[in-house]
Parts: sequence; C-alpha cells; structure tokens
Amino acid sequence: MNLSQFFEHWSIAENPFRGEEARHDSIFARMGINPNIARSSISQEALPGDKSLARPISPSMHSDFEKIMGELERPSTSIVFGEKGAGKTAIRLQIAGRIDRHNRENPERKIFMIPYDDLNASLDKYKKQAGTKGDKNPFEGMRLVDHMDAMISIGLGRVVNSILPGPTSPPPANLSDETAQQIAKRTRKLPAAVRRDLLLLQAIYDTNDPTGQRTSQFRQLLRLPSGGGTGGWNALIVIGLWIGWVPAVALFLWARISMGFEGALATTTDIVSGILLLAWGALLVKAFLLDRLVVNRVAGKLAKQLRMVNRPMSGYLGSIRRLPRTVLNSGELPTTDSDEQRYAMFTRLKRVIETFGFTGIMIVIDRVDEPTLVNGDPDRMRSIIWPMFNNKFLQLEGVGIKMLLPIELRHALFKESSAFFQEARLDKQNMIERLSWTGAMLYDLCNARLGVCRPASADPISLIDLFSQDVTRADVVDALGTMQQPRDAFKFMYRCLSEHCSSVTAEDGSWKIAKHTLDYVKREESERVMQLQRGIRPA
Repeated sequence: MNLSQFFEHWSIAENPFRGEEARHDSIFARMGINPNIARSSISQEALPGDKSLARPISPSMHSDFEKIMGELERPSTSIVFGEKGAGKTAIRLQIAGRIDRHNRENPERKIFMIPYDDLNASLDKYKKQAGTKGDKNPFEGMRLVDHMDAMISIGLGRVVNSILPGPTSPPPANLSDETAQQIAKRTRKLPAAVRRDLLLLQAIYDTNDPTGQRTSQFRQLLRLPSGGGTGGWNALIVIGLWIGWVPAVALFLWARISMGFEGALATTTDIVSGILLLAWGALLVKAFLLDRLVVNRVAGKLAKQLRMVNRPMSGYLGSIRRLPRTVLNSGELPTTDSDEQRYAMFTRLKRVIETFGFTGIMIVIDRVDEPTLVNGDPDRMRSIIWPMFNNKFLQLEGVGIKMLLPIELRHALFKESSAFFQEARLDKQNMIERLSWTGAMLYDLCNARLGVCRPASADPISLIDLFSQDVTRADVVDALGTMQQPRDAFKFMYRCLSEHCSSVTAEDGSWKIAKHTLDYVKREESERVMQLQRGIRPA
C-alpha cells in the first residue's frame, strides 16, 4: 500500500503531517492563521466527491499564546524561549494574523507591525562596517541603538512603500483601504509638522533610496520647501549668487569711465565695489563650500552610526542635501551613539502612523539563529540579543516587543549576574522560559491539521480513528507527548503512516495503524529526539 491509497480511503486530500516549517506550510496557512494567505492550495483533482474543502478551523494554539499576545489595545513585551521546531515561527504568524484581523475590525485603533525576523542584510552591513576579520565574533560591539535604527528603518520603509508604490522590501503596510493615489493625496493634507517628521525619517532611514532622488520625490509629494538653506534666507542667498556681482561690476566700471579713473569718488567707488564683490564671494563660498562641508560631515556621521541600516553613503548625502540646513545642527539626527535621538525617531514614527489610525506598534523578533553570519552560534546570538534587554526599551509606551528566541539563549541568560537582571527587569516582560507542549496539545494540533485536509462533505473523523481498536487515545497522546514539540510530532505521525503503508498490501484492506507499529515508531522517534537534545545527531 502507498500513502496515496491510504489518504484516498480516508478522504484526505494531502498529507497533514509533511510540513515542518510554518512559513512554507500550506496547511498551517489554511488553518485560519493568516487571513491574507489563500485558504486552499489543494488541487481540485485531489479531492474525491465534494470538491469543496472543509471550512477553515481555528488552529490549536499553544496554551501560552494569549499571554504572549497580550492585549492589542495596550501592546506589551513578551520574551519566549523555545527549541527548534517548538512553534516560534508559527506563533509569529499567528500574531500577524491576529493583528490583521484586529485592524480590519478596528480601522481607527489599528496596530502597526514591524517584522524583525530577517536580519541577513542588516548583519552583513554591520559586519562590513565593523571591519571584523577572521573567526572573531563580529557582533561583540553591537548596541541597542543599532537595533533601534534597523527597526525604525523597517517601519519607515513599510510606510513610504505604501505612499510611493514600487519597492516591495520591506513589504508595504496596509495604511488604509484606499488606493495608492488616495493615500498620497491624504498624505499631502497631513499637518505640516507630521509631514516634516515623515520627510526627515525618509531621508535618514529609507534603504530604497541609494542616491537621495526618492527624498526629492517625497518632498514634492509632501509639498515641503526644498532644502539648502533656511527658508527666506535661502532665496536671498541664491539671488545674491546670481545677480549680486552685477551692481558691483557696474558700479566699478561707471566710476572708472565717468570719473576718469581719478578722484575721491572713484576711490570710494572702488571700496564699495570691493565690498560688494567680497560679499558676493562670501555667499559663493558659503553656498558651494561651507554648506557642502557641513552636509558631507553630517552624512558621514550618519553612515558611521547607522550600522544596521543597509544604505550607502551616497544615499545619506543625496537626502541630507535636500533637508533644511536648520535640521543639520539641531541635534535631531542620530549622528552619535546616544539613544535619545532614536527614542525621538520612534516618537516621530508613532506620530506619523497615528494619522492613519494606528494607535500602537508591535515589533516581532524571530529567527535570530538563522542569519548566515550567526548560523546557530550561541555566542553570536547572545551578542545580538543582549543589547535589547533594556527595560526602558522593552517598556516603550505604545510599543509591544515580542521576542521569540532559541532555547540556547535561555541557558546563557541564567548565567548572567543580578545586575543584568536588574537592568533588564525580566520580571516585567512576560517571560516564558520554555515553549513546551504536552501530548494532549500535540494531539489537538494534529487533529486540527487532519480536519483541514478533508473535504467538507466527508464524514468527520478524529486522529484516533486512523489507529486500530486496541490503540487508545491515551496511547496516542502519550506517544505524542514524548515528541515534546510540533515538528517532531509531525515527523512521528508521518512515520507512523509510512511504516503502516510499507508493512501491508493494498489487497489486505488494512486501513488502520496497528499498535505494534505505533510502539515501534514511538521507540525509534523517542531515541531520535533524545539524541537531538543531547546534540549528537542532526534534526
């Protein structure tokens, strides 16, 4: 017997237990996790009888999910530790789905999500700028402000990419149900202070602007004055540069010709002409030398400080040239390692998104062990994550930070000093020390996956129905409990099906998994899980 015949007998359209990665799991997507993902990707030819799929059902969420999620009306921080395959990424997708549903139901009290789960580009930029060579940990000098810069850049990118369609990374935010043209028109009507905040954020944090041209386009859309000076002064300087030399030269020539190059008046005229030419020269020096030096200096500081923002020096230079000169010396720009400017930038971002109906921000941190430069190294993960264990940052008003971290960091955390815990105040951060699953929870999860893979017209079945009569529900629950997490539970069920199908023929008509098969797979898979936990075999 093969699996296709087994599934056809039970009216199962696809293998419920083949998915091991939530991001690429079509079954998980259909279980009501993410409303933006199509509910069905099953081929209609694969469905016997009624072609309609079973209605999407609510997934069996982890029992701690509500604690992790918290109240969307009051975003809060949660810190979760879990093994590979324990469901951290699934929880991230569930959080995204819950936020999406909340935003559709509450358009005036939406939550703005910043996904902080793909750090490859940011860490590559950091390593290049840090100049670390060899096998040395390149992230030892990472700071909290580096993460804040990267988070603001992602959030700002989502906003700008919604107003100026084109780039898809980071993905545009759903600012409203309006068209892009309507959103752009609405943006033009924002208060002047908000438009200035938006332009300033774009000029500093937009990774899709390598030359500064997007800043110019954005400034025109926002109907803000061009940079290069301070309002009216700028106009006077430009006029002076173009026509200031004309009266000086004309006065000089008139004195020479009409006065015969002699007399006190000619001397006085020479002096006045000289003063005018000097003034014109001073304006020329200011406009084309001093201003350039100031802009270059500020752009250089930004490029040096924003180590996690993947943007070239030319981008900062082109954008800063288009900002009013008053901004350059105002202390508003993140040109030092102080966190005050970053908190101010977070405040600006919040002011901007509030005008589109967002009342809070949710930052979701995941997959910190996956970047190429990390590759599961606990020391590197520690260097990256530890700067964020700062109570002021984790308790930002209106900002919820969900940290879904590998279990290796939990072991490292408990080795820290009391001073570290005092600064981080982890007692206030809704910390879950280990994302553990019981056999009953895994049974419900497997049962839910089975149900979503069957057509609506089929008679309902439970997971226990796939096993012979001498197998009790307690036996299956106990076996799943030894797997400890969803990924291994799915592997266990998949192997049960495979072992059964390989041990009987189609002519036997044996459509239920025998108890000896369950016991054998339980023994083999338990040994595999134990070896995995000891680190003596790969996943």
